Amino acid sequence: MELPEHVEPVSAWRAIRAELRRALGDSTYEIWIAPLEVKAFEGAMLLLTAPPATRAWTAKRFGRILESAAKAVVGMDVQVAVEGTPGQAQQSIVPPEPLNSLNPRYSFEQFIIGDGNRLAHAASLAVAELPGQAYNPLFLHAPPGLGKTHLLHAIGNYVTAFGGTTRVRYTTAEAFTNHFIRALGSRSLEPFKRTYRDADVLLIDDVQFLASKARTEEEFFHTFNALYESGRQLVLTCDRLPSSLVSIEERLRERFEAGLVADLRPPDFHTRVAILRKRALLDGIPLADQSVLEAIAARVTDNVRSLEGALIRVVAYHSLTGRPIDLVLAATVLDTMYPQRPSALSIGKIQAAVAEHYDLAVSELVSANRAARIAWPRQVAIYLSRELTTVPLQTIGDAFGGRNHATVLHACKRVSDRIACDQEAGTELEELKAEISCSEDDRTC
Repeated sequence: MELPEHVEPVSAWRAIRAELRRALGDSTYEIWIAPLEVKAFEGAMLLLTAPPATRAWTAKRFGRILESAAKAVVGMDVQVAVEGTPGQAQQSIVPPEPLNSLNPRYSFEQFIIGDGNRLAHAASLAVAELPGQAYNPLFLHAPPGLGKTHLLHAIGNYVTAFGGTTRVRYTTAEAFTNHFIRALGSRSLEPFKRTYRDADVLLIDDVQFLASKARTEEEFFHTFNALYESGRQLVLTCDRLPSSLVSIEERLRERFEAGLVADLRPPDFHTRVAILRKRALLDGIPLADQSVLEAIAARVTDNVRSLEGALIRVVAYHSLTGRPIDLVLAATVLDTMYPQRPSALSIGKIQAAVAEHYDLAVSELVSANRAARIAWPRQVAIYLSRELTTVPLQTIGDAFGGRNHATVLHACKRVSDRIACDQEAGTELEELKAEISCSEDDRTC
């Protein structure tokens, strides 16, 4: 039986591949089907070539689905044969072992601790000091740019420096997947397994990329079990909670949740300034005005990576123009990438809400009176003015009886420190913040 006249072999094979991808999924397709090439498509016979290392497995496991896909495309029964690629010796090539590639700049000393990352930092340090004994596994989750990878590298660097003969392995989920695929293709799974299962501390970045990769997930599951059951440390990072990894098998999600799950939240203003100050010190950046860091921290609030990127842009503009790094230069650069957003709230409205909450008069909040019943509400009002508006620190200070920006920063730090250790104060502050925000939103209140 001959192919129908309208069927062109190359186009038919392209359509068959598309059908196979839909049927098998991207992961299985990329591992087993993508390497196949069409050698001939004559009559009712489709002859394919495959790498020698995978030829027999491909023919045995996928022979029927290859024929079904071919029939669906050409409209007739097709026989499929798979042969090895000519001229290639059938030998197992051990895939190269991935390097740890730990970044020496990512250390615990260089990590700025704030309210949003305190738990994650403490847990990471505990794991580095006592691998396999503190929290196992440790699962760090946060959106990109908040310090997950920094902590992962910090653990690796600490154990490498102080752990003696402790073996550390760092990799990403993507690198793990690629390494596994190479090992399958070269029939060298045992060296691959030893690479990860011989580690005393295994650090895996971005485990969300294991999703929808069935065979890689299975191999990772067994690797995870082998290490966990022998008391060795696993640390994983992800951009979401384990329960939100809906494309990953439940048994793997359950293991992610078996230890400590710690999140990292966006840094508050005080922490953002500290991050920028540390970066400026490390890089030897000549600041004509320290308030430049505060200006950047006020504009860039989403993540640490964007924050440091804004500082780099300001420094680059300084290098290109020769202008000093001051507020004028910072505003010029920031207005392009991070334009000033109008504030829906005014300091006056915040003062009025805080005064009412604590049964005070606004005049008492802005007075010089340092009585305890006034000092704390005043600090709360200053803190909320910093968090809920985009006005400069000095403007906030002026609104509170002519106080300077250092006093404003001190008040913000006092509030941050107290809510970090006083759950009741933290809850009260969140409720007050919600009340103020709610009063500005007619759609929900």
